[in-house]
Amino acid sequence: MAVNGTGPYDPQNVFARILRGELPCKKVYEDEYALAFHDIAPKAPVHVLVIPKGPFVSFADFSSKGTEAEITGFTRAVGKVARDLKLEAPGYRLLSNVGVAGGQEVPHFHVHLFGGRALGAMLPG
Repeated sequence: MAVNGTGPYDPQNVFARILRGELPCKKVYEDEYALAFHDIAPKAPVHVLVIPKGPFVSFADFSSKGTEAEITGFTRAVGKVARDLKLEAPGYRLLSNVGVAGGQEVPHFHVHLFGGRALGAMLPG
């Protein structure tokens, strides 16, 4: 179910619970700014989620409230994960859904990293 990407942060959301160690994940990468893990319902051969460690609801929230260190650290983490997964040469896609119309399902900012095959058109039609 889609969620509002501009509402208050819910500390009980699934990604907050993963960050606290209350729920497991198949970790790919972690540093002080980000955690990356495999999606439980992959849409491509490689489908990794990268989340910041701070309480940000969406990209809109993160880009306006994140510190320079958080934004830089998160961006570098996304790039490192793509490199570590050997996705740069063949290519990959980054996606972040924001709000109900954007299809956001978890009220914690995250980036989907897709790769491992040709991904086709960005949007149908």
